[in-house]
Amino acid sequence: MVSLVLPRLVDVSAASRRSASVAERNVAALKSVYWLLLVSGFVEPLLYLLSIGVGVGALVGDLTLPGGQVVTYAAFVAPAMLASSAMTGALAETTFNFFGKMKYMKLYDGVIATPVRPFEIALGELGWAMLRGSAYSAAFLVVMAATGLTSAARAVTAFPAAVLVGFTFGALGMALSTFMRSWQDFDLMGSAQFTLFLFSGTFVPAEAYPAVLRWLVEVTPLYRSVHLIRGISLGTAGWGWLLDVLYLVVVMTLGLLVASRRMGRLLYK
Repeated sequence: MVSLVLPRLVDVSAASRRSASVAERNVAALKSVYWLLLVSGFVEPLLYLLSIGVGVGALVGDLTLPGGQVVTYAAFVAPAMLASSAMTGALAETTFNFFGKMKYMKLYDGVIATPVRPFEIALGELGWAMLRGSAYSAAFLVVMAATGLTSAARAVTAFPAAVLVGFTFGALGMALSTFMRSWQDFDLMGSAQFTLFLFSGTFVPAEAYPAVLRWLVEVTPLYRSVHLIRGISLGTAGWGWLLDVLYLVVVMTLGLLVASRRMGRLLYK
């Protein structure tokens, strides 16, 4: 019994170390400009929060949620900006950067000459993406707590949710990148990303849309992300958060499996 289980444990440990080595390579390559990446990923959602959440919020006034809770418009928009920031940060690393390393830099062609496997490359790149995404999320949550848009306790609880969102979109972006043929294909993905940003309950409740459009909105990954983080930060999360978490975990798992399988086909052909 021990002889059957122990090799699996050793393999898992070795795979974890190899995945960590991929992430460490990225840290070493970009450590001199990491603070610029951090600032760039943090400023954009903060500007949206100030311009729309605060500026437009002064015209909109308070908002009544479906459960009857009344919140300021800025408090309504802020969790959506956090979810969008986690999405954008993860996609930026696992689409453009990942595609460039694989197709043009041929970085992974050398990596697979070592014991590192495609799944471990995908996991390592996803881990690196989440180092960036987690930094964005933590900084934004500090701003939310400092400005009274959520409490400190809820901000701490929302952080793992933001990390899960980043993992989900990172895995999804990596899977999509393996199907890209050239940089021009990313124009379509950029349009899809911006559409998600506008129509995922980001600036208005999903209940404001017609029934058919509302159904389409509610099945998108960004809506489930916004719904999860907004429920936590506003204290309205009920049992529905289980559905959100399950949805994101399934998408993340499928994305990671597709990405590793596609990488294997592309790198070993």
